[in-house]
Amino acid sequence: MDVADEALGGSYWRGIIRQRGKHTEAVIVKQACLLAAMVALAAAAFAQVAAPPKPRITVWTDVKDVPADFAIQGEYLDSAEKPTLGGQVIALGNDTYRLVVLGGGLPGAGWDARTRVELEGKADGDSVAFTSPAGWRATLKGGAILLVDDIGQKFQLSRTTRKSPTEGAAPPPGATVLFDGKSIEAWVNGHMDDRQLLHAGTRTKQSFTDFTLHVEFLTPFKPTARGQERGNSGVYLQDRYEIQILDSFGLKGLDNECGAIYKLAAPKVNMCLPPLTWQTYDIDFTAARYDAEGKKVSDAVVTVKHNGVLIHDKQPLKGPTGGGNREQPDQPVQSGPIQLQGHGNPVFFRNIWIIERR
Repeated sequence: MDVADEALGGSYWRGIIRQRGKHTEAVIVKQACLLAAMVALAAAAFAQVAAPPKPRITVWTDVKDVPADFAIQGEYLDSAEKPTLGGQVIALGNDTYRLVVLGGGLPGAGWDARTRVELEGKADGDSVAFTSPAGWRATLKGGAILLVDDIGQKFQLSRTTRKSPTEGAAPPPGATVLFDGKSIEAWVNGHMDDRQLLHAGTRTKQSFTDFTLHVEFLTPFKPTARGQERGNSGVYLQDRYEIQILDSFGLKGLDNECGAIYKLAAPKVNMCLPPLTWQTYDIDFTAARYDAEGKKVSDAVVTVKHNGVLIHDKQPLKGPTGGGNREQPDQPVQSGPIQLQGHGNPVFFRNIWIIERR
C-alpha cells in the first residue's frame, strides 16, 4: 500500500479516484501525502515529549569540593602481615557503591588475577551494607570493611592509599619538557587552568619518531556516569595509536578501559587508581618502518607502565587505533605529534616530558 492508500483508506479511495479523473487523483494524492506527513510529525513530537530527560551528571575536578561518597570510594586491604584479600570500593552515585573483592591483594600488588567477587552496597547512615548473590556480605564503616565470605570466614579490611612510584619523576638529562605547569608553548591550542594543569584536547607542535614518554594525568570524579562517559581521554602516540585514559577503577580492564591500547590490546592488569588521584604512564615507543617501495618493514612497538606496573610489553601495533591518523607508506620512518585527546571530559595533565631516541 502506498502513502495515499495508507493515509486515506485504500480501496475505497482508489474507486473514487478512478471515477473523478486524473486531476482529482493528483489533488487527493497530494492531500494524502500531506496528511501522512502531519501524522509522522505528530508521532515524532509525541516521542520527544514522552522521552524521559537524561539525568544530569555532576562532575568534580578538585578534591577540595568532593561529596561524602568520595571518602568511601577507594582501596582496602586486610590486616594480615601478608594480605590475603584486597578490596576496591567504587562510588556509583545516589548512596550506592560496588565492592570488588580480590584474592591475594590489590592489582599489581598481590592479586592472583583470578579471584574476583562483586558486592553491591547501599549507604545507611554512616555505614554501607554490601551483599552478593554468591553469599558474601560486608559492612563498611569508619574507614574499615568487615567482610564475611560465602563459607562464613571473616576478614577485616582497612583503607589504604597507593601512589604511583613515578609520580613527580624529574626529567632526566637530555629530555625535552613538554609541560611543567609554566608554559603551554609546546602545544597547539593548549589551555592551562589556574592550578597550572593542562586541559585535555591538544597536541604537541613537534613530531616524534622513537621515544620514551612520561605523562601524569587526573580523571574527574563522576559517580553517576558509566562506561566511556567516566573521565574519557587518551594519549595518542604520533597522533595514531591511543593509550586509553578512563576512570575504570575497580573494573575488569577491557580493551577500551584505562591502560588499553584502544580496541587493540587490553592491559595485562587494570592498574587504574581512584578518580582525582594522580596517575602515570611511562611509555617506550618505536615507530613503524617502511622500505623505499612503501612496503612495511616493521610494525610500531610500544611498552607501557601504568602507575609503575608493566601493562604492555613490546606490544606490536598493526595499525592506528580508532580516530588515529593513518601510517604514511611514503615515509620510511613514521613520525607524528603527541595528542592528549579531548573527549568531553575534564581530564588534566602535568609533568610531561619526552626523551627522543636517535
